[in-house]
Amino acid sequence: MAGKGGVGMRSYRADLHVHTALSPCAETEMTPANIVGLCLEYGIDIIAVTDHNTGENVRAVAALAEGTGVTVWPGMEVQTREEVHLIILCGSLEALDSWQDFVYAHLPPRSNRPEVLGEQLLFDRTGAVVGVCPRLLLTSLDLSVDEVRREALGRGLVCYPAHVDRPSYSYISNLGLLPPEGDFELLEVSRSYGAGGAETAGGFPSLEGWTLVSSSDAHRLTELGPARTCLHLARPTLDEFRAAVAGRGGRRVELDF
Repeated sequence: MAGKGGVGMRSYRADLHVHTALSPCAETEMTPANIVGLCLEYGIDIIAVTDHNTGENVRAVAALAEGTGVTVWPGMEVQTREEVHLIILCGSLEALDSWQDFVYAHLPPRSNRPEVLGEQLLFDRTGAVVGVCPRLLLTSLDLSVDEVRREALGRGLVCYPAHVDRPSYSYISNLGLLPPEGDFELLEVSRSYGAGGAETAGGFPSLEGWTLVSSSDAHRLTELGPARTCLHLARPTLDEFRAAVAGRGGRRVELDF
C-alpha cells in the first residue's frame, strides 16, 4: 500500500529503545510476550530491543513477534567510559552476536549483584525464563564514545546518542555539548521531549537541524505507549531506516508530538 512521502512508501510507528528484564534496572514484567502484546495494543510496528550492554534476549522477543506484524530490530544500549549511553542497531542477529562479543570483551570481569542492582533474566523463544546473565551489565565499557562509534560504524551498524535531553547518561549532560558535525547522523530524545521536557530548560542546546527519533526507553510496561517516531519506509528494514535518516527516495523520519 502506498503511503505519504513516496510511491510504495508506508508509515511505520517505531519505538527504537525498549528494555527487557535482562536489563537489571528493568522490571521483571518486561517479558517478550508482554512487550509484543503491548506493541500490538498500541499499534507499534517496529521496536528495537536495546538492553544494557547485551543482546541476549533479542531472539526471544523476535520469536514471539513472528507472524504478529511487529518487526524487531536487534539492538543494544552501550554505556561508554564517559557514562554516555549510545544506541546500536544491527541489521541481523548474526551482526548482533558479533557486536555482543566485542562489547563483552570490553566489560569489566565482574559479576552482577542482583540483590543490589536487580536480576538479569534470560528468556527462550517461547518467552519462558531459562536463567540469568551472571556478568555485570550495568556498568561502563573501557571504551570512549569515539571508540565505540568508530567500531560500530566500521561494522556497518547504526550508532547514535541516546536520550540527549536527559540530565544523566546523555551525550550533552556528560560531555557538555552536542556531538561534532559528522560524528552521528541522528540523535534520540526522550518521550518527554516537546512536552515541557529538558529541551525547554535554560541553556539546553538547540537540536534544530538534527534528525531526531523519540523512544520510550521503557524499563516497565507503563512506560510503553503509542510511538512518537514515524518512519516513512518501503519496508521495515534497517537499510530503509538508513535511507530515511538520509532523506532518500521519499523516505523520512518524523516526530509526532
